[in-house]
Amino acid sequence: MDKRIIDLYDEYTHAPLDRRVFLERLATLAGGMGAALALVPLLQANRAAAAVVAADETRLATGRVAFAGATGELKGYHARPSGATTIPAVLVIHENRGLNPHIEDVARRVAFAGFSALAVDFLSPVAGTPDNEDLAREMIGKLDAAKTLENALAATEWLRASERSTGRVGAVGFCWGGGLVGRLAVADPKLNAGVVFYGRVPPLEDVPKIKAELLLHYAGNDARINADVPAFQQALQTAGVKYALHMYSGVEHAFHNDTSAARYNEAAAKRAWQLTVEFFERTLKG
Repeated sequence: MDKRIIDLYDEYTHAPLDRRVFLERLATLAGGMGAALALVPLLQANRAAAAVVAADETRLATGRVAFAGATGELKGYHARPSGATTIPAVLVIHENRGLNPHIEDVARRVAFAGFSALAVDFLSPVAGTPDNEDLAREMIGKLDAAKTLENALAATEWLRASERSTGRVGAVGFCWGGGLVGRLAVADPKLNAGVVFYGRVPPLEDVPKIKAELLLHYAGNDARINADVPAFQQALQTAGVKYALHMYSGVEHAFHNDTSAARYNEAAAKRAWQLTVEFFERTLKG
């Protein structure tokens, strides 16, 4: 797909850009409004896309959970290996589309790798994630950042407090969620490991507070996010934070999301996920 179209959609989903303006500009690039409207489903996430790990996978125990957060009750999706006793845990943090079937599938992938996985709906304080992803992005943009971070801290404590937890907890986040993982690593000195997929970097002056080991995945064509990466690397090195960084050449922001046909890159997604599982194996189980 034309890189200009990918960049326009990225601006629309993150700037944000008014939908009418987005469609008008997309029509100019596509050669007409009809062509533009045909492209939109390819750019947006397909909620009906097949899951990597089936929702009814019998080797997993899955279900809805609720617990106390900083803003009231937080809801989420929990998955863990069936019959598992004491295992480490991973907090899965969604994109700016909220807790949708794709992120629930990611939680099952984490559980299938042998971890207790919790995917929190960070839109719980405002009635939860809606089906409309444009509305979800608008709602996430209005969340109080400090309270959201407190909710993430409540989630990691919920995982640690589980009677079937080893007490070792990691976090993985995507896009908006990747940025939250960075801020969580700053705020939670007990976090053991953090994985960031193309998320904004935390305030550089706070980097010395990070105690967790980090694994950072970035898309080569993601100029908006990558502009801050060199300074982040320097801050990590200066602070002595243990980390590994992977830049995937020629791929787009959100390359791991296999429900978004226009930006998904199978080779990069599979490699990044393999590295992620190996990282959690070493940092949480080792």
